[in-house]
Amino acid sequence: MLIAGNWKMNTDRQRAVSLARDVLEHVGDSDSDVLVAICPPFVNLEAVSSVVSGSAVRLGAQNVHHAESGAFTGEVSVPMLQGVGCHYAIVGHSERRQYFCETDETVNEKVKACVDSRLVPIVCVGESLSEREENKQEEVVTRQVRKALSGVDLPDAASLVVAYEPVWAIGTGRTATPEQAQEVHALIRGLLVQSFGETIGKAINILYGGSMNPGNAEELLAQTDVDGGLIGGASLKPDQFAAIVESARNQAAIN
Repeated sequence: MLIAGNWKMNTDRQRAVSLARDVLEHVGDSDSDVLVAICPPFVNLEAVSSVVSGSAVRLGAQNVHHAESGAFTGEVSVPMLQGVGCHYAIVGHSERRQYFCETDETVNEKVKACVDSRLVPIVCVGESLSEREENKQEEVVTRQVRKALSGVDLPDAASLVVAYEPVWAIGTGRTATPEQAQEVHALIRGLLVQSFGETIGKAINILYGGSMNPGNAEELLAQTDVDGGLIGGASLKPDQFAAIVESARNQAAIN
């Protein structure tokens, strides 16, 4: 299991350092069954890295560019992220797709760049409210997963994470029911098995990323194909983030 906190465009340097310390204090050392990661804004990565370095909490970035270097003003490459200690990079988040014109094709380029250099992409997929109301979630998620992973040569299950984020449930207070989440996660699992074979496909972590919080984490994490969470607002509150991690640990112990 993996619980990853996406801080989005929040925290200045001082607050980022303080929050990272609080996460370490509340979460403690991760065990082998539940990995923990935090993804601060680019400008705070190095400061947060200095806090979590040597601990079990891993560092992630909120985005990445597919090229190693070049005339791409404002972008950050895989080697740059690895240089400050990043283990993960979020790729194709719905907010990136919606506000910054990311496409299935650019997501695919980023996934390939990450996998080739052993930076683990957290690949986000999910349908909008209108797509859900039109019962198109299977069509949309299938397209996004297949295009994101097209031509990707995956060496092992630890090289990739997928996050299902129903766009209609992000920051709205709405959450997919456990049954709705499991239905889409099972679809994604099948697509991963088709792409990478049964051994790797069944072992890839699939996170739920639609407003998971301490109140719903236990039910969501109890679903067969929900392997953790990509946490937004609750990741900025160490006690809530720690409660979600504890729910994941409890579920891992049951399994």
